[in-house]
Amino acid sequence: MVPTRLLGLLLLLAASSSPAEAPGLTVKTGESWLFSLYRGEPVRSHKAAPQTKPGPGQVMVTVTSMLGTTMTISSNNPVAYSYQAELVGTNKAVSARSCALPANGRLSFEHWPEKAIAVRLSRFRIAGKDGACP
Repeated sequence: MVPTRLLGLLLLLAASSSPAEAPGLTVKTGESWLFSLYRGEPVRSHKAAPQTKPGPGQVMVTVTSMLGTTMTISSNNPVAYSYQAELVGTNKAVSARSCALPANGRLSFEHWPEKAIAVRLSRFRIAGKDGACP
């Protein structure tokens, strides 16, 4: 009886010790995603066609590989947001400089000379009136 319980406990621990998934949304090069924001993180995310316009309260992002890594992002929210962008490569993610995401469907264009396989977006926070590029 004890070995069965011990085996069960070991299986439970092994299943729960898997590494936690990084917060945010990871968009691979060549993909477009629509999502909403809740408590500063992307929610209700799903792939979309690149020409899709975000609906009320949605954000649209497309990542491409052009002379490094390029991202277009627009938000159909009434406020601007600052956010964290991380370039995901073959080794580990590195923080990337990003400008604020403007309000009311205006497009933001980001370009980084580093080639990445994906961009991870997280930590969206309300920015100033129209945001800024630090």
